[in-house]
Amino acid sequence: MEILQQWCKMRLSFRNATIVVCFFNLIIVLLLLQGFLSASSNRKFNTNNPNSVQLRYIKESDEIRRAMEPLELIRRVREIEHEAYIKPKPVEQKEAKQAAAADLISRLSNLRSYSDSNSLKALEEWRKRKMERARQRELGKNGTATSQASNSL
Repeated sequence: MEILQQWCKMRLSFRNATIVVCFFNLIIVLLLLQGFLSASSNRKFNTNNPNSVQLRYIKESDEIRRAMEPLELIRRVREIEHEAYIKPKPVEQKEAKQAAAADLISRLSNLRSYSDSNSLKALEEWRKRKMERARQRELGKNGTATSQASNSL
């Protein structure tokens, strides 16, 4: 019986228990390292060689993005910017409202719009009314200026 107790003591000593725990810890660390390394190598291969489904998805999304670009609008904006740099502004000597009306007419004629003759007539009438109002204001300013000058004399 004493031999059995000594054998159990020797077998269950703190030193032996520490060695067993350290051995299990090393095994667990090796298994974890293997898992991390295999997971990272799998991700590396997947990113370098996408499968056909991913390639098709990428191509479709690129086609959709290109189809959604407003190409006609971009082309027209570039034309307008190009016209702005090329054309000198001959309306600088006119009054601001007359210059705005002339600018509006020139832009509308440059657009080659699909408007009918009624809208062109309406535009011409509007321009004439604006020009007449500007003249009346100018005459009103000159009239008040001359009446004030005659009153002060």
